[in-house]
Amino acid sequence: MNTTKNGVASKVTAASLLVALGIIYGDIGTSPLYALRAVIGDRPIDLTLVYGGVSCIFWTLVFQTTIKYVWLTLRADNHGEGGIFSLYALVRRFGKKLVIPTILGATTLLADGIITPPISVSTAIEGLGMVKGLENTIIPGNTLTIGIVVAILSLLFFFQRFGTHVIGKFFGPIMAVWFTMLLVVGLHEIAIHPDIIKALNPYYGYNLLLNYPNGFWLLGAVFLCTTGAEALYSDLGHCGIKNIRITWIYVKISLVTCYLGQAAWLMHQGENLLNGRNPFFEIIPTWFLLPSIIIATCATIIASQALISGSFTLISEGMNLNFWPRVTVKQPSDSKGQVYIPSVNSILWFGCILMMVYFKESAHMEAAYGFSITITMLMTTYLLSFFINYRLKWNKLKVILFLSIFGTIEIAFFIANVAKIKERWMFLFFELFIFTVMYVWFFARKINNRFTKFVELGKYSSTLTELSEDDAIPKFATHLIYLSKADRRHEIEEKIMKSIFAKKPKRADVYWFLHLNRTEDPFTLSYDVSELVDDKVIKVNINVGFRIQPKTELYFKNIVKELVANKELNLHIRPDGSSKYNSEPDFKFVVIEKFLSIENEFALREGMILNSYFLLKRMGLSDEKAFGLEKSDVEVEQIPLVYQPITNIKLDRKIRH
Repeated sequence: MNTTKNGVASKVTAASLLVALGIIYGDIGTSPLYALRAVIGDRPIDLTLVYGGVSCIFWTLVFQTTIKYVWLTLRADNHGEGGIFSLYALVRRFGKKLVIPTILGATTLLADGIITPPISVSTAIEGLGMVKGLENTIIPGNTLTIGIVVAILSLLFFFQRFGTHVIGKFFGPIMAVWFTMLLVVGLHEIAIHPDIIKALNPYYGYNLLLNYPNGFWLLGAVFLCTTGAEALYSDLGHCGIKNIRITWIYVKISLVTCYLGQAAWLMHQGENLLNGRNPFFEIIPTWFLLPSIIIATCATIIASQALISGSFTLISEGMNLNFWPRVTVKQPSDSKGQVYIPSVNSILWFGCILMMVYFKESAHMEAAYGFSITITMLMTTYLLSFFINYRLKWNKLKVILFLSIFGTIEIAFFIANVAKIKERWMFLFFELFIFTVMYVWFFARKINNRFTKFVELGKYSSTLTELSEDDAIPKFATHLIYLSKADRRHEIEEKIMKSIFAKKPKRADVYWFLHLNRTEDPFTLSYDVSELVDDKVIKVNINVGFRIQPKTELYFKNIVKELVANKELNLHIRPDGSSKYNSEPDFKFVVIEKFLSIENEFALREGMILNSYFLLKRMGLSDEKAFGLEKSDVEVEQIPLVYQPITNIKLDRKIRH
């Protein structure tokens, strides 16, 4: 049996292929609802426009989705996991300036998340206006249509807290029906106008971009056909590379057939304008229109769900790689890797509703859609060049060729999408907010780490033993545990030693120094133990994968249990005799929190970063919650961070006569 390195089965079965269809292709699979309509717009229908539009869509799917993502990017798996943070974890040691591209890629991926659900769902609901009897009721942009879309989106976000494991099993069959529908209706139109197959010739795309009036700028609309390609990589861990590659064959054939079918229908229209009509719903037989809209609505909900789940995973990874403040993370089901983040859910819901109320109808959203994803794809290409150079060991010429081809394609899309800025200026605030949070959190942690002093733990071993046995000092705890950043066996932070010995010394039977090591592997969970003084001073390293939410206290108690069972540790009896009534050892965790000392004068950048960092820290989760510690077992100590001491204080002493 084939398994990915994280233990997730990647065996190809009918069930696993169905799961891949349900999880991965929602976004890219629903693009036929609006992509070709956006290319045509209100322009006169002619061969150059229609054939050129379909040709550009086909070759975009070939280069961007098939070659770049399905063939190449999926190879950049981090123990079976994908996504921009997984890619960063793979390549970060090969380049010092990879942080900003990673933050930009993650920011823009999240930001476009607030427009995918409203554009997909509203396009499907607007199709109801073509059903006989609803022509004057469901009108794009009217209050009822907006209300229905807002209600569907609100319900979708509300149900996130319960997890997707119950409804998730229906996603695969629904998407299989959706792609089969695309294939059948597309083939029906191609049979009427078989000449349309010639549109796959790249010449038509070339002709559109170079010779059609303002043809190059149509790339902004063409790009809508591949906006979900990044999801193929992000969801790699859920399905496995083989399932994605096999299902993509069927998905791509269905998509291309549907686009060709829409183009064939457009060619029947002579030179009439499309006038806001949607070629997707026009090619559906009248008798099947209502069922097709129901299927389309389900498909768009699935597309939205995939994007929301992807956002939760992205932020969860971001927290564990120090790109995002610690916030509450819940696991609504037993499904591995499935998380629910209430704060992100609220932000996305608010953003989606705002987009719907602002743009009112899907046709208006097309103009704003896609800009952010071009940036995400450019950043992925840049990070991927490090992967193929250093991990796949491609020669320099191949790496340059890869960067040249995909860099040119994506820069062209980016330039064409820049024209959308005026339509989406309000997005820039959302993107700026996400970027600032990630930038501040990452670089403030770097500054903090720079001012963390480490000392030799061995130097304090005898003093710790002496303190432990000094009956004149009241006992603070039987087992005293400090969370430490020191990853080396013999080192410890100076501030921890000060905490033990300064003011009122903390006497304990056993001193534990616990280091949580975030690994580049997504699902690692292992530990190692070093006893510096037998049964007295012990250092523990717990290795936790970047996709796991740490439960430090639980891990620690299990480690202690294992050490006692292996007779490597004596559990100390409490001297007051209370062990007779409660055999559980008493643990006391000490968490040291920094605050910004008033004894600082900053350069502008450092001042802004650190002040913003401590503001975000106050808004986020406390350290004890973030590390999974029980409040009753934790002592929080506040210590000042003196980054740049004020040195130019001058006090004049006045002598009284």
